Amino acid sequence: MSPDPTLPLLSVRDLRKLYGSHIGCTGVSFDLYPGEVMGIVGESGSGKSTLLNCMAGHLTPDAGQVIFDTRTGPRDTVTMSEPERRMLSRTDWAFVHQHARDGLRMGVSAGGNVGERLMAVGARHYGDIRARATDWLDRVEIAPDRIDDRPSTFSGGMQQRLQIARNLVTGPRLVFMDEPTGGLDVSVQARLLDLLRGLVRDMGLSAIIVTHDLAVVRLLADRLMVMKSGHVVEQGLTDQVLDDPQHGYTQLLVSSVLQV
Repeated sequence: MSPDPTLPLLSVRDLRKLYGSHIGCTGVSFDLYPGEVMGIVGESGSGKSTLLNCMAGHLTPDAGQVIFDTRTGPRDTVTMSEPERRMLSRTDWAFVHQHARDGLRMGVSAGGNVGERLMAVGARHYGDIRARATDWLDRVEIAPDRIDDRPSTFSGGMQQRLQIARNLVTGPRLVFMDEPTGGLDVSVQARLLDLLRGLVRDMGLSAIIVTHDLAVVRLLADRLMVMKSGHVVEQGLTDQVLDDPQHGYTQLLVSSVLQV
């Protein structure tokens, strides 16, 4: 059943994570709707990665809710059991790491990396798994004849595209991305961004993208949140925030890019 586009797919309510006296993130609330892409920007230490990892279940927040519209109705994923959250991360959720090696099994073939996620949700027919892996390698612009090669033989850009294939093969509804183009050459970044934009559009994905690169969010994100010292200081439509920033910190971020 398709999600109701008028209801939030994800609702974050007053999320807070502290590290002793240091604020990771605090008072964060927003709704994400089906098919919508949210960008989160801020300088290093702003709290954007802490927020992403709390939403994705990699960190346990100190307070707040992360309510996801599961196939059986809205659930607070913070209070889910670990097995439930693990199954969610294999089906309706996906997480694309900045460093592809963190999201791949480097000792397993490219096809095996994609096939593992299929097997985690019950696929067992070898021929079907291999066919779907081949199809997804092609979709992320990796030659099908590389299916039996290990990721360690791939370039950085190819590893990132393989990680994307591994994540999207099960048709998730929400994808978390942590600096997906970080550390890649500019030409490789452009190719990856074009690929991501096409996949998000074609699959109707919802996504939350953390990045320090304003060009990335301008290309991919419908809405934008700006974080500083663990707080959201501004949010709104991406073009509106970037073209007419209201908060002094956002103005500084935008002007620093324009001056480069």
